[in-house]
Amino acid sequence: MDAARPATGAGADAAFHKFAEDWWTRAKLQLAPKTRTDYMWRLERHLVPYFGPMPLDTMTYDTVESYIASKLAECGRIRESAARGEPLAEEITDALGRRRKQPLRPLSPRAINMTVTLLAAILEKAVERELIPGNTARGRDRRVKERNPARPHLDTAAQIEALLRAAGEHDREATRERQHLYRRAEIATMIFAGLGVGELRSLREREVDLPAGWLRVTERTGTKTDARVRNVKIRGALRDELLAVRARRSVDQNAFVFPTRTGRRQPEDKVRDMLGRAVRRANENLANAGLPPLPEGLATRTHSLRRTFCSLLYALGLDPGEVMDEIGHTHEGLALRVYHQARRRSEDEKAKLRALVEGGVWANTGERADSEAPKSVPGIDAGTSE
Repeated sequence: MDAARPATGAGADAAFHKFAEDWWTRAKLQLAPKTRTDYMWRLERHLVPYFGPMPLDTMTYDTVESYIASKLAECGRIRESAARGEPLAEEITDALGRRRKQPLRPLSPRAINMTVTLLAAILEKAVERELIPGNTARGRDRRVKERNPARPHLDTAAQIEALLRAAGEHDREATRERQHLYRRAEIATMIFAGLGVGELRSLREREVDLPAGWLRVTERTGTKTDARVRNVKIRGALRDELLAVRARRSVDQNAFVFPTRTGRRQPEDKVRDMLGRAVRRANENLANAGLPPLPEGLATRTHSLRRTFCSLLYALGLDPGEVMDEIGHTHEGLALRVYHQARRRSEDEKAKLRALVEGGVWANTGERADSEAPKSVPGIDAGTSE
């Protein structure tokens, strides 16, 4: 679909995918790169597979409503399979041409509506060319009712400890020696520094200043030259986790902090899969102990750990302005929403969270999960080893 070609002069009986290809040829050059990628995903993953061979003049209101119903049913199957512990997966081809599987994630009502919005934009062009009499994708009844999205996050020290402990457990997935340390450190970095998946994958050793106690995060906002940097304080618990990882390898200041085995940047789905496994294992451990599970939806929303970080900063006594500086928000919406929730915590819970974040001990257990963590900072200079 991405190859430029002249219009085909399609009529009303032309297949949707032919007309969509013509539309894409004209529209893509006017879109920002991120929007272009998003539209391609909506077309190739959702619209073309469903509507592809249908002639334009056969796409009725019922056709569009049937598409929405099929997407809702698909979401239900994905959720039911995940709840049974048998998550559905799809086979994809990565940038290197390798075939691999990744778990399917259900679309939110908003995501479904966005695919319908794009469908309406394409059909509107067919209306303007007088190929069809009306746009059957327009109208309020061609939308899924959107509710305020669930915003799960870890609200207590016990929940955070359960997830970190589960991430650090040995299992058959930890094929690399001490790989469980890396998994726990990755999750700890998202919880205690508020890094998103892309920021975690791109984090390099030179951006982690352990002696000074600061982590430098580069936020891309569009192009390579359009970026901003925020500094996040490395508090005790995160410092312990990063030390445990750094002590077991040579430190190349240009290397990724959490690389693949070959030193490359991790694929995004690998990080998400790692979090999902840790959440499932934590819930199993909690169930065995007769305790409630972690918040629903945590396994599929890595952004929830960023929200957890925001909540932790309030437990440390930071004001909304300081929280916004560390989390990198220019709008106070998230900071203030979490602030109001954090105020409801008891003083005892706040004390447990402060003890957890400052490190050295885990708040409820009185001991670290990894007693081998070093107390010094190895390999600070570029090129030095442990």
